[in-house]
Amino acid sequence: MPGFLGTLIHDGWKPYRDLLCKHGLCNAHHLRELTYLFEDLGQAWAGRMIDLLRTACHEVGQTGAPLPESRRAFFLSRYADILSEGEALNPRAPPSGKRGRPRQSKATNLLLRLRTYTDDVWRFATDPGVPFTNNLAEQAVRMSKVKQKVSGGFRTKKGADAYCIIHSYLATMHKQGANLFHALILTFQGQPPQPRLA
Repeated sequence: MPGFLGTLIHDGWKPYRDLLCKHGLCNAHHLRELTYLFEDLGQAWAGRMIDLLRTACHEVGQTGAPLPESRRAFFLSRYADILSEGEALNPRAPPSGKRGRPRQSKATNLLLRLRTYTDDVWRFATDPGVPFTNNLAEQAVRMSKVKQKVSGGFRTKKGADAYCIIHSYLATMHKQGANLFHALILTFQGQPPQPRLA
């Protein structure tokens, strides 16, 4: 990872910031947090932020290109207004006099991240090829994590390697729209379909 030169889409975990690459924040993570604030805590600003992010994502998806400057300016203006509304409802906790930073609410932490890393939140709308979310990458490793949790790990390194090769192949074929059942049948017949490269 230290040599990575692309744009890293992540959930905002602090150690990622040590990597000297471009960053983008995963908006699926933001939508989950905003949904909690809106539905469970009744904070209306969070609902407006959900609508704003989804609308921008839809526009980028429709054109397949970054938003024009006028649309970015519109979205960023609305974004700043909604953040200000959220910050008024969720002020930062004052210093407690104890060592370390005072504990903040989930809403305050989210607002601080959205304000501090505005460019990274909106990277999907400015940089070609940068996705709205990193969910696709997370889904690719989720099955391995589930298998480890359920079975307590892989019995051998050879078994883990075989599992990862099969899972990686099927994930790639799925992303390319292949019929996985058909691909498996052909593979067992000694004629595995090859994924397209680039």
